[in-house]
Amino acid sequence: MHQARRLQLFPEERRAPVPRYLRLLPVGLVALGAALNLLTPPEATFTPLFAAAPLVAAALLSFRETVFAALVSTVAVILLSIYVGHAALVSDEMIRGLTVITVSAFSLVVSRLNRQLASARGVAAAVQRAVLPEPPDRVGPLEVAARYQAARVDTLVGGDLYAAVDTAYGARLLVGDVRGKGLGATEAVTVILGAFREIADTEPDLTELGHRLESAWQREGARRTGMDGVEGFTTAVVVEVSSGDPGTLRILDFGHPPPVLLDPDGKARYLEACDPGLPLGLAGLTGAPGGGRVQEYAFPPGASLLLYTDGVSEARDEKGRFYDPAAALDGRRFTRPRRVLDVLFSDIADHTDGAPQDDIAVLVVRRPVPGEDLDDGEGGRSGRRRRVSRPDGRGGSRRAVTEGERPGAGDNN
Repeated sequence: MHQARRLQLFPEERRAPVPRYLRLLPVGLVALGAALNLLTPPEATFTPLFAAAPLVAAALLSFRETVFAALVSTVAVILLSIYVGHAALVSDEMIRGLTVITVSAFSLVVSRLNRQLASARGVAAAVQRAVLPEPPDRVGPLEVAARYQAARVDTLVGGDLYAAVDTAYGARLLVGDVRGKGLGATEAVTVILGAFREIADTEPDLTELGHRLESAWQREGARRTGMDGVEGFTTAVVVEVSSGDPGTLRILDFGHPPPVLLDPDGKARYLEACDPGLPLGLAGLTGAPGGGRVQEYAFPPGASLLLYTDGVSEARDEKGRFYDPAAALDGRRFTRPRRVLDVLFSDIADHTDGAPQDDIAVLVVRRPVPGEDLDDGEGGRSGRRRRVSRPDGRGGSRRAVTEGERPGAGDNN
């Protein structure tokens, strides 16, 4: 099922199903206008109803159905003009008829433009999925989930990026944010992701991986003047979790917002870099290789790591207050990375009143607890709330806690 959804090339081109009563609305407007014209004095006019019919069809229905609505409206107005005025060439009736014809023609243009816009959005969405494909559910020893959300529906292609690859050195993760928007930013994203996937597979040392990533960015930036001039730098964070030692996070920061570690007991905290490097593309300003210093943190079983772009940390409410992901997620427990995404994006929508100001890319990885079985029948991808129980060490079980919610008083799970 999941793979089948990925194979839909342009799902945005397909209109959402329109309820039957809305499909009949254009014809209903024409019928209502005709009835009112026949039942009222000749000086009364209801031309707006006939003009509205093709406009409604252009907004809701297909081009063919819009043509039909325009023809019905035009023919109805002409017949009513002849019937009411007893002549085909009465000045007022001619004006009304020409009005409906003009509006009908305009509706056809609108309908055609809507189809072209839907196609363009479909292409943009396909480009975004090709450049930034959804990672697999498992990468090395980790469970993985990712999500991208554009700030505006008309800018589906952006500069936020993520990647999760399984290498001989363990799972390696990347989240970054290219300065800029549109196709120029997408070009920069392809360069960074391509370089990362190649270098991550061949470079055993994480610090050297960072140096090579910076070199690749500068090399491509020098070749591509437009990209270098508009998207001059990229903030990023690289994480490594070794298959032989999954209990340790190794993090390399390039001026990016700090990851959030979600402990199994519900505590959330930032993993601040003590010695961060400059963003990719800016190391040449100092003459140093850049990349900062690799730092290590404990990654216990059942813990999750949240990597995100500044669209999360810089999301503001109506009073200008920034969203704090660590504070928002503190005290909540999760057994699926996808559930972290559900809660996070729901919180951001509430915080910004449904109007985020920037694109958002989020990557969540979780270290499974040995021997746990959390299959919910849908591969853990449904995002539905589940009840989680853990042994209390005395032969019983502690009170179940709804996943993603903060535990109540007395529940020390």
